[in-house]
Amino acid sequence: MKKTWIVDDHQLFRAGFKTLLQRLANVEVTFEASDGAEFLQRLADTPSEQLPDVVFMDISMPRIDGVQATKTALVKHPELPIIILSMYGEREYYTQLVDLGVRGFLLKSCDFKEVEMALYVVGQGDFYFSQELLRQIVLDRDKAPATDPDDELTDRERDVLTGICSGLSNQEIADKLFISKRTVEKHRASIMVKTACSNTASLVVFAVKNNLFEIN
Repeated sequence: MKKTWIVDDHQLFRAGFKTLLQRLANVEVTFEASDGAEFLQRLADTPSEQLPDVVFMDISMPRIDGVQATKTALVKHPELPIIILSMYGEREYYTQLVDLGVRGFLLKSCDFKEVEMALYVVGQGDFYFSQELLRQIVLDRDKAPATDPDDELTDRERDVLTGICSGLSNQEIADKLFISKRTVEKHRASIMVKTACSNTASLVVFAVKNNLFEIN
C-alpha cells in the first residue's frame, strides 16, 4: 500500500483530492496537513521506516509555505518523493523547487489521469513534469537568455537527453538506441556535467529552454 500525504491549506480541495486518491488501488492517504508547519512537525515525529511513499505539496500556504517546507524536508530526507501542486501564477518558484530536488510538478487544474501517471512515474523512482507546465516554460524561455552548456553535447548525448526528457528509464533509452545501459549512464553523467544540472528535473528544464527537446 502506497502511503500518501496531502499538504494543502484548502480543506475542500484536500477532501476531494483524498477521495480521488483512495479510489486508486494500493493508495492510502495516511496524513493531511493544512500548512508546512504541520507537515514538518509530523515529518519530525515519523520514524524513517514509516515515511510516506509520496507527498503532494501545495506551494501557497500560511505560516510555512510549500517552498520552505519542501526545502527543510529534503535537507533531512533527500529521497522523500514530493510532488508539487501548482497554480498557473506560480512559475517563479519552479526553478527553485527543481534545484531543491522535488520529484514532480502538477497543475491543480490537471486531469486526474495525470495524477495517476505522476504517482506511477514517481513511484518508479523517476521524475514527472506536467506537460502543461513544460509548455509554460517554453513560453517563458524567450524572456531570459538561454544557458549554454560548457561543452557542446554530442549527437549521442542529445539522443540520451531526449530519452530522459521523454520519461524513459536508462534501460529503455539503451534499448531504443541499441547501446548498453552502462553506456547510457556514462552519457547521462557527461550531460549532467556539461549542463551543470544536478537532477533529472533540471535537465528537463535545461533542454526545454535551450530548444533541445520539443513538447508534444
